[in-house]
Amino acid sequence: MAKRPGLFVTFEGGEGAGKSTQIRHLADSLRRRGHDVLVTREPGGSPGAEAVRHVILSGAAEEFGVRMEAILFAAARNDHVEEVIRPALQAGVIVLCDRFMDSSRVYQGVTGNLEADYLEALQRVAVAGVVPDCTIIMDLSAEKGLARARSRGGDAAPDRFEREEVQTHEKRREAYLEIAAADPGRCHVVDADRASDDIAKDILAIVEPLAGPESSSVPNDVETVE
Repeated sequence: MAKRPGLFVTFEGGEGAGKSTQIRHLADSLRRRGHDVLVTREPGGSPGAEAVRHVILSGAAEEFGVRMEAILFAAARNDHVEEVIRPALQAGVIVLCDRFMDSSRVYQGVTGNLEADYLEALQRVAVAGVVPDCTIIMDLSAEKGLARARSRGGDAAPDRFEREEVQTHEKRREAYLEIAAADPGRCHVVDADRASDDIAKDILAIVEPLAGPESSSVPNDVETVE
């Protein structure tokens, strides 16, 4: 018997919006219901993409401009798709990814001022037909999100994006809301300025109907990439 098709769910939003926390909550809930779940992230998620992640977040590529940064993101994304995401979906796994193509549209496109046609051409090559079935957009004010991100970092220096001005982050928030408004079938905006358990319940209510019947035929031990 052929395995059921997988489900690809991405989480988007600004810095400190709680994406990673809510992905863990959702993964736990789906696994308790018998689903096979893979948790992954961008930039990163595969060995090749993780190497590129360090270059991007350290700021080492910043001096070469947003066009080069977008190319690096695309290269990392393609490796991630081909080495991790596509095989998991073909095996019937539910893939939960912290950031994906919408992050490039917002970070390199809207606030990086990269030409839309150029960015979308890169995206088509990078995703190679693998697009999210559902995208959860965690909505939180830039000021609150940055405060969260910086507090969780402790003594660690803020990364390439956390160092930017609050106005830039608020512009990204607005861009995510515009993406959601333009694609309501895929995107679901979730108020992230609430208790974590309440947010988790709302997200589960969105994703669970898409996950299909509980499955016990596929091993529930897929590796998690953190």
